[in-house]
Amino acid sequence: QVQLVESGGGLVQAGGSLRLSCAASGRTFSTYAMAWFRQATGKEREFVAAISWSGNSSYYPDFVKGRFTISRDNAKNTMYLQMNSLKPEDTAVYYCAARRPGVGSVREGYEYWGQGTQVTVSS
Repeated sequence: QVQLVESGGGLVQAGGSLRLSCAASGRTFSTYAMAWFRQATGKEREFVAAISWSGNSSYYPDFVKGRFTISRDNAKNTMYLQMNSLKPEDTAVYYCAARRPGVGSVREGYEYWGQGTQVTVSS
């Protein structure tokens, strides 16, 4: 199992950038597929990005392609989400998630979740 802690959220103006981090405990981080999700007030949780355990494959929904980049540093047990060209509609609590390969899919089946970090984008 892993424990996940997000950081890097905050308040930013539209068009700005933020880099979120997700620190994972344990020595098995490199064996887990990872993802970012977000949940805006009054809305359901939404898939944002995913990355394979090796870091050589990444996945994004259309609404973030070209703006967000997911990455991971297995040596540091940390995953990142670089967010550029932020829009007010990106405002949400952002969560990192992890799963063992083969137990879920790119968008679903994540087993472990952080508590989230707030991202607020002002217009």
